[in-house]
Amino acid sequence: MSLNDDLHADTLALVPGRSTEAGATRRTALQAALGLGYAAAAAPVMAQTAIATPADGLTAGEVSFMVNGFKVPAYRAAPAGKTGLPVVLVIQEIFGVHEYIADTCRRFAKAGYLAIAPQLYARQGDPASYTEIAKLQAELVSKVPDAQVMADLDAAVQWAAANGGDAARVGITGFCWGGRITWLYAAHGPVKAGVAWYGRLVGQASDLTPKHPVDIAPILKAPVLGLYGEKDGGIPLDTVDKMKAALSSGSPQAKASEFVIYPDAPHAFHADYRASYRKEAAEDGWKRALAWFSKHGVV
Repeated sequence: MSLNDDLHADTLALVPGRSTEAGATRRTALQAALGLGYAAAAAPVMAQTAIATPADGLTAGEVSFMVNGFKVPAYRAAPAGKTGLPVVLVIQEIFGVHEYIADTCRRFAKAGYLAIAPQLYARQGDPASYTEIAKLQAELVSKVPDAQVMADLDAAVQWAAANGGDAARVGITGFCWGGRITWLYAAHGPVKAGVAWYGRLVGQASDLTPKHPVDIAPILKAPVLGLYGEKDGGIPLDTVDKMKAALSSGSPQAKASEFVIYPDAPHAFHADYRASYRKEAAEDGWKRALAWFSKHGVV
């Protein structure tokens, strides 16, 4: 099943407002590792709707932390000079940590969070180097073990706690590939709440992905708000119904989880740099996400 049926491969598009030549010159090895600029496979970029959140008043940029001897790169943004901040893990789309994910971190920072987005494919390769979604999925994404992701997110929480964040107030949100991870981490990690944007809920078990959200729904340790599109060709609404049924017989946190289905919204309706963007649904979802974190003690 394709997670991104509404996309077409194209050439790399960099941050709106920068020329391709100048942007390419700025791409350091670090930026390549983090995928800053827009991912090649996500093009064409809709510059007219792409949101650009300034970093003024923020501490923002690259950080890294060690996990089992491997240096995991991440993008983080936080209010400058502040400590004891609520933390939000921002989980990438299939395209990795590129400009859209970095901008989302800055939006959370503007709302008072320490937001951190680890590059969760870093061991397997650089998603920014791919121009075709099918190859990205087959050659990189499909090789990422869920156990590796859970360990990297645990380490991201530890890094945040040592660098101005409050480990007792952690939330997680993710988009597409990251939406699925949000559900999984809500059953695994030290978070108070999660917000999953159109993450796949069912799937075939494998050695690398032994469980899917519907399998772990009954044992959630944190309530999750699921934000989904009625017209998502890759996530049929009957899978949402299966997830609701699994949640209804689970833990108190599972039973407290909720779904919002946006009429006529496709997959990736929050991705403002893509043709799938739906402004009204995206803005409503963002407000609901912040309110969900507030309701469940992240802020």
